Amino acid sequence: MRYLPHSAADRQHMLATIGASSIDDLFAAVPKSVLGTFSPDLPDHQPEFAVEAHMRALASRNHAAGDGPFFVGAGAYRHHVPATVDHLIQRSEWLTAYTPYQPEISQGTLQMLFEFQTQVAHLTGMDVANASMYDGSTATAEAVLMARRITRKNKVFLSGGLHPQYRDTVVTYLSGEEGLECLSPSPEGQGDIIDHIDDDTAAIVIQTPDFYGHIRNVSKLAEAAHAKGALLIVVVTEIVSLGLLEAPGALGADIVVAEGQSLGNPLTFGGPYVGLLACREKFVRQMPGRLCGETVDADGERGFVLTLSTREQHIRREKATSNICTNSGLCALAFSIHLSLLGEKGLTRLAKLNHSRAIALADALAGAGLEVLNESFFNEMTVRLPVPAAPVVEALAAKGILAGLPVSRLEPGKPEVENLLILAATELTTDADIAALVDALKGELA
Repeated sequence: MRYLPHSAADRQHMLATIGASSIDDLFAAVPKSVLGTFSPDLPDHQPEFAVEAHMRALASRNHAAGDGPFFVGAGAYRHHVPATVDHLIQRSEWLTAYTPYQPEISQGTLQMLFEFQTQVAHLTGMDVANASMYDGSTATAEAVLMARRITRKNKVFLSGGLHPQYRDTVVTYLSGEEGLECLSPSPEGQGDIIDHIDDDTAAIVIQTPDFYGHIRNVSKLAEAAHAKGALLIVVVTEIVSLGLLEAPGALGADIVVAEGQSLGNPLTFGGPYVGLLACREKFVRQMPGRLCGETVDADGERGFVLTLSTREQHIRREKATSNICTNSGLCALAFSIHLSLLGEKGLTRLAKLNHSRAIALADALAGAGLEVLNESFFNEMTVRLPVPAAPVVEALAAKGILAGLPVSRLEPGKPEVENLLILAATELTTDADIAALVDALKGELA
């Protein structure tokens, strides 16, 4: 973090330049009741080296994903990121090329985004993809707004298997608007969203594999939605699953949104991540964000351009499809490099390895007498413990084992989920990790 010191004379000069008599003038529009009289309880200043030592001591208290057995998933997954990815994204021509505000001098960035779009469209089975969103949850909210514009209907149903934080993000985006209905969670099965679709429905939103790890029947849902003139929005939080599962676009999805973190982007304690959004070609003008395209210049040479930029920075605000002001360029680059290194066969092998590791985990848990709720899963599953899951997770964390996510952490105040634990396995999950988890669970439950 840069330190920019300002003397009292510096501050006075800046205030005079903008025509303010004091710093308080800058906050004149904020009600005094909101400003309050907060006085931070901070210690006296310390030498720089002492502050650095203090911050290092705080950082050392973190238990990182690679420090021991790790089974946390629920929308963010620990995968191996090749060293090549980090090496390439730190080259100066990539690291400094933030976003193509001047397309004619941003050919490298534009070409990368064009290739990224092509990869996402191919992966999701859709006609067109945009140049990335902030993350999977905000991409889901944008897809809901997009579906309402396309159908000119307001009613939207969110499946009970949708990630709770994705659901909350959609609710926040549509705050104060009517027509949004969130169905009850269905940890033991898929639930039946089909019965809720009617002629006034703009879209249904389902996740596969869903929050609890169940794989959903996309084609059946697509047929039911289309019969009522509604759109099907499919959410994918674990993008590696598309190396094995059939692409949602091939099964009838109209809009596909996903979190791309699993490819090229480490967990990094929560971000930044990269949202993916793809759709049918006929809906392209209602897509948020922007598209990069390929063309030829006056000399017939290959070149790249911003094809569609329907965001509020480029056109009149009232005609914008979204107020998203940028894209996750560097994270999208990391995604694209990793996927290019894997190739189609490599992605399939990676997906098979993830699934096989999850099978080994499920078998070990079942062998220990624990109830696995899933009939089908990719690399994530839900287990019902005989006691509340949260204290068990905390106890195992103290032993250096990050034993998944207690559902009660994201669905507080719901007794029916208190004993549920979501666990994920990836290619980095070893037999020793699984054995350590099962032994620790047995000990804690005993």
